[in-house]
Amino acid sequence: MTAVIEHADGLPQPQRGWAILTIALGILMAVVDGAIANVALPTIAKDLNASPAFSIWIVNGYQLAITVSLLPLASLGEIVGYRRVYLSGLILFTLGSLCCAASDTLLLLTLARIVQGFGAAGIMSVNAALVRFTYPRALLGRGIGLNALVVAVSAAVGPTLAAAILSAATWPYLFAINVPVGLAALALGWRCLPHVAPASHSFDWPSALLSALTFGAGIGAIDSIGHGEAPFLYLMEFGVAVVSGLLLVQRQRHAASPLLPVDLLRIPIFGLSICTSMASFCAQMLAFVAIPFYLESRFGYSAVEMGLLITPWPIAIAIAAPIAARLVERYPAGLLGGIGLLLFAAGLASLALLPPSPSIADVVWRMALSGLGFGLFQTPNNRTMIAAAPRERSGGASGMLGTARLLGQTVGAALVALLLARYPEHGTQLSLFAGVGFASLGAALSMLRLSPAGARGAEAVRVHESQRLKGE
Repeated sequence: MTAVIEHADGLPQPQRGWAILTIALGILMAVVDGAIANVALPTIAKDLNASPAFSIWIVNGYQLAITVSLLPLASLGEIVGYRRVYLSGLILFTLGSLCCAASDTLLLLTLARIVQGFGAAGIMSVNAALVRFTYPRALLGRGIGLNALVVAVSAAVGPTLAAAILSAATWPYLFAINVPVGLAALALGWRCLPHVAPASHSFDWPSALLSALTFGAGIGAIDSIGHGEAPFLYLMEFGVAVVSGLLLVQRQRHAASPLLPVDLLRIPIFGLSICTSMASFCAQMLAFVAIPFYLESRFGYSAVEMGLLITPWPIAIAIAAPIAARLVERYPAGLLGGIGLLLFAAGLASLALLPPSPSIADVVWRMALSGLGFGLFQTPNNRTMIAAAPRERSGGASGMLGTARLLGQTVGAALVALLLARYPEHGTQLSLFAGVGFASLGAALSMLRLSPAGARGAEAVRVHESQRLKGE
C-alpha cells in the first residue's frame, strides 16, 4: 500500500483514508495530552506526595520538550522524510505514555512526560506536511479542514475526557489509554503514510540549538511572568531568548532551506496567517483556562455540569470546520477567517457578560457561537499557510503552524495566570475580555490578507501551484 508521491497528486483511496486516520490519531493523542494532565495535576501530586510547585513540571516538562524540538524536527522531516519523523514520534510518544502509566515517583513521571513531549513534537512538526501530500491539491482544503477539526476538538474535549477517566479509574489510565491507540496508529502508518522524496540539504545543528534556546527561554519567560516568578528570572530568560533569536535570524537569512522559515515569513500572506493564528490561539487558551473557573466560582456549576456546558463548543467546531473547508475553495481565506474570528469574539464577549443567574440555554448558545466562529476561521487559515509554501518547504510551513499555535496558547495561559493572581475576584471575566481583544486582533490581521499585498501573495501562490501542475 506504500507509494512514492514525489510527482503524484495525493494518495489513492482507500490508502488516503487510512493515512488520514493515522495522522488524526497521532495529533489527537498529542493535543489531548497537552491538556489532560492539567486536570489531573492535583490528584497526581497528592498520590505521589509532591508539592504543587514541583508537580507543575509534569505539565511544563511536556510543553518544554515540544517547544524546543518542534522546528528542528520539522526541518529534519524535509531531509529524512516526513513519514519517518512522524512514525518515530509515534513510537516515542507511545513508549513515553507507557512509562508515565508505570511511574511511581514525581521524577520518573516528569522524565516520562519529557519523552512524551519529544514524541508529540515529532507528530506535530510534520502533521500538516503529511496532510498536504496525502490529499490531492483540489481537496487540500478539506484535508486541512479535517486536520484542524481534530486539533480544535481535541483541545476542547481534553479536560472533559480527563474528568471522565478520573471518575472511573486512577490517574495512570490517563496515559495508559495512549498505548493501544499509539500501537494501532503505528501499524496503520507503517503501511499507509506517503513516502516523499527527501531534500538534499544537510541538517543545521547550530540553528537547531539556537532555535531550542530561543523558543525554550522565551516561553519559559512568559510562563514565569504568568506565575509571578522573580523579575530577575524572567528578565534573564528573555535575555537568552533575544540574543539566541537574533543569532538564529542572522544565521537563517541566507540559508537555502532555513530551519526557522524566514523565507516563508517573507511571503506576506504566510506571515499574516501566522500572526492571525497566534492571536486566535491566544484567545482560545484564555477562554479554555478561564471558563471552568468562571463557571464554578461565579455560578456554582459542578465539574460534570461544566463538562456538559462546554460540549457545544467542540460540537459547533465539528459542524463549522467541514463547511469552512468547502467555502475556502470559493471565497478568500482572509474574509472567512475575519468573519469567523469576529463571531468568536462575540461569543467570548457574550460569555463574559452572562446574567447573574443564567439558564442552561444562556450558556449553551454562547459556547456554540464561540465554537462556530473558531471553526469557521481555523480551516481557511491553516490551508492558506500550508498552500502558501512551496511543496518542498511543507515541513517548514508545518513546523511554523505548530509553533504559532504553541506560542499563542502559552501566552494565553500565562495571561490567565497573571490576571487570576492580580484580580482574584474578576480575573476570569477579565480573561474572557482579553480573549475578545485577541480574537478581534486576529480578525483584523485576517482581513489584511484582502489588501493588495496579501492578494499579490495569494496570486503568487496560485501561479506557483499552476506552474508546478503543468510541469508535472
